[in-house]
Amino acid sequence: MRTAIDISQTVYGTGVSHYTEEIVKALLKIDSKNQYILFGASFRLYPKLLKLKKQLKEFPNVSFKFIPLPLFIFQILWNKLHILPIEIIIGQIDLLHTSDWLEPPTTAKTKKITTVHDMVVYLFPSSVHPKIVANQKRKLDLVKRETDLIIADSESTKEDLVKFLQIPQEKVKVVYLAASAEFKPQDENRVSEVLAKYKIKKPYILSVSTQEPRKNIQKLIDAFQKIKQKNPDVSLVLVGKYGWGPTANIDNDEDMIYTGYVSQDDLISLYSGCRVFAYPSLYEGFGLPILEAMAAGSPTITSNNSSMAEIAKDAAILVDPRSEDQIVKAIEMVLNLKLEDYQKMVNASLNRARQYSWPKVAKQTLQIYRQFVPKTSHIPKQKDIFEKPSVDAHIHIKQISQ
Repeated sequence: MRTAIDISQTVYGTGVSHYTEEIVKALLKIDSKNQYILFGASFRLYPKLLKLKKQLKEFPNVSFKFIPLPLFIFQILWNKLHILPIEIIIGQIDLLHTSDWLEPPTTAKTKKITTVHDMVVYLFPSSVHPKIVANQKRKLDLVKRETDLIIADSESTKEDLVKFLQIPQEKVKVVYLAASAEFKPQDENRVSEVLAKYKIKKPYILSVSTQEPRKNIQKLIDAFQKIKQKNPDVSLVLVGKYGWGPTANIDNDEDMIYTGYVSQDDLISLYSGCRVFAYPSLYEGFGLPILEAMAAGSPTITSNNSSMAEIAKDAAILVDPRSEDQIVKAIEMVLNLKLEDYQKMVNASLNRARQYSWPKVAKQTLQIYRQFVPKTSHIPKQKDIFEKPSVDAHIHIKQISQ
């Protein structure tokens, strides 16, 4: 089977970027029989595609088709005009797997699978740049009309696909994501080095996300202003590159540190060293930072809606992200926990993160591929391969109420 995967989005350093890179690496590790063609287009960030190619060239069953042109050219050709079948560029294939940005046409013989990460353009269109809304709605319309099967990151996203696009339930398969295996508790020396690099002192509250309205960063900052009145030694650390929209108000506050984008190695240590991880997003299709934080042993506070409640379950404290008071109460609860109870939250996070892994994601994805070219795959069928992650936590934290 010849499977093409669009990896153009890997250059941007977002959650979707990490998903695409991780799924490609995991598939190549478990599948040496089928052929993979990785397509990518970028102009300004083209060297990042070449860097990924260097990491993957050891696998004998992968080839690359990278084009040093701006991605918006293909957005116009494929999402807007919907011309030029991708086979003209990469050759004949059996299966095309797309995800976040592009939805190219294919020849009649090629089957199509699309991963849909969220439905934010329908649920929270005002929180996304208008150009992104227009492009994503065009893409999702093409997905509805042309895709043979959709992979959703969560049951929440699947429900939204059925509701907003009237996609038949049987056409959507849920495959949960996972944190990279590198995310794990770090030793104190490594954590101290990273904290010194960014001039961060313990204890600190950590938040990791692209800076944009949907991530609800300003609400967290407002909550922090109240928290530090009773906890003057605590600081707030905001990690993530600027996306779009008004910037969070962190001026003239020495207790707040905005790092911008950080490397994965540094990020793991920042997760590992924080007192509590706060992720009060208004909506997520999955919310990968939740699992990253948990895998590093961080007690976690996140929103009680969409996929965040589904992924974290009772291993985290769930709050209404629009309620400043609930965010304050939840964070103060963790800050004031005794050592024994705090360790229980750490264990709960670690146990929850262990329910997810990239080998599992790859096996489930490859099983989906097998539905379309079943005779060429070598992965055995497993009845329980799509079971939902079980909850194995040592502590149950009730949802905070006003």
